[in-house]
Amino acid sequence: MRRSRKVKILATLGPASSEPEMIRKLVDAGVDVFRINMSHADHDLMRTLVGRIRAIEDDTGRPIGILADLQGPKLRVGKFANGKEELIVGQTFTLDDDPTPGNADRVQLPHPEILTSVRPGDRLLIDDGKLQLQAVSTDGKKIVTTVVAGTRISDKKGVSLPDTDLPVGALTEKDRADLDAAVNAGVDWLALSFIQRPEDIAEARKLARGRALLMSKIEKPQAVQRLKEIIELSDALMVARGDLGVEMPIEAVPGIQKQITRAARRAGKPVVVATQMLESMITAPVPTRAEVSDVSIAVFEGADAIMLSAESAAGQYPVEAVAMMNRIAERVEQDPTYPSIINAQRLQPEATGPDAISLAAREIAETLKLSAIVTYTASGNTGLRAARERPQVPIIALSPIVETARRLSLLWGTHCVVSPDATDLDDMVERACLIAKTEGFSAPGERIIIMAGVPLRTPGATNMLRIAYIPE
Repeated sequence: MRRSRKVKILATLGPASSEPEMIRKLVDAGVDVFRINMSHADHDLMRTLVGRIRAIEDDTGRPIGILADLQGPKLRVGKFANGKEELIVGQTFTLDDDPTPGNADRVQLPHPEILTSVRPGDRLLIDDGKLQLQAVSTDGKKIVTTVVAGTRISDKKGVSLPDTDLPVGALTEKDRADLDAAVNAGVDWLALSFIQRPEDIAEARKLARGRALLMSKIEKPQAVQRLKEIIELSDALMVARGDLGVEMPIEAVPGIQKQITRAARRAGKPVVVATQMLESMITAPVPTRAEVSDVSIAVFEGADAIMLSAESAAGQYPVEAVAMMNRIAERVEQDPTYPSIINAQRLQPEATGPDAISLAAREIAETLKLSAIVTYTASGNTGLRAARERPQVPIIALSPIVETARRLSLLWGTHCVVSPDATDLDDMVERACLIAKTEGFSAPGERIIIMAGVPLRTPGATNMLRIAYIPE
């Protein structure tokens, strides 16, 4: 199960990919981490999927990460007497708190926090931006708007508010229940939807209590504006380009994607690029040329993972989509320009001992053309620092804690192995050499470099490098 690429593949499970045989095919095709979308999965289904993934994990002997994606607040208009209405650009349209079915002049907006927060001039985007309204006046009970673009509105369509900072947290009651069920089921990552501010992460952190790591989805302008603070409080980021492209000018999304990926790399936090990467493969066996280029750009940027959504969850060709993404990533990483682009994006290390050790390990490994960097890590921090350097040689992360290995399966260039902790320095070297050889990274006579902390089993004490020969 050794991958011949460094970027990881994150795939969403759904109606097309929930059976054990299909999940196994997806793993064989290249999936490293699975996403369970809690917008569509109830707790029983989520637990079933976790159990199926863990059974495949046991069968393959490889740690597989699981991400539970929380729905977040879903803001929707009410219902219409006729189910839908045709509007005219320039007309007045009102959103109010009246539950009476709507018509061509008004509809209920059953979210008092929006009615009290929107200010004149703010935009309201309905149905993924297909209908654009602009607030003219508000009084806390209704918002009078002008139709700017689009002409159709219908029952329960979603509302996006790119200009409005809502005074509500990112977690709903459903999210809190889903979070508790997911961490009790043993998921490794929790994705937080519609983050607006750093404080949105604090509640999830308190509820998770260290049982899962937190991935903040950047999909709102407010999150982009406070990106640095959000990164500091997050364990990973996702460039959620779907809603980001609705709430911000779509032409700005590629630049924002680069800003987020580079800021996350600077902080040593994993970053996932998501949404519509191979969208046409929902119904076609091959992607468009533009989609291939889109995936390749994320790989060239050094993203930790690239994600499939409906392509693997509900598409007609889930295995083919994963296999295609795998082939694109492999080809990009073999391109002669790839190392120079990755090297050009490197940043100076933080002024800490472990970061200096990680920099030294990469430079030694590349200078001496060693076959692998082997890290001993209980918390995962040593693996994170090694991956931040984006070395040209593979990273083997050894951990005695299976949860750590599963979490690191999202990490760029990192091959995770669950292994008992070393008893002493000699055992550490022997174990690292044996695993590097048996996992197919090193041959007898080649050399590896080992990163660890002394004394052993001391969290956060990465302070040692050791070059070792692979024995016969």
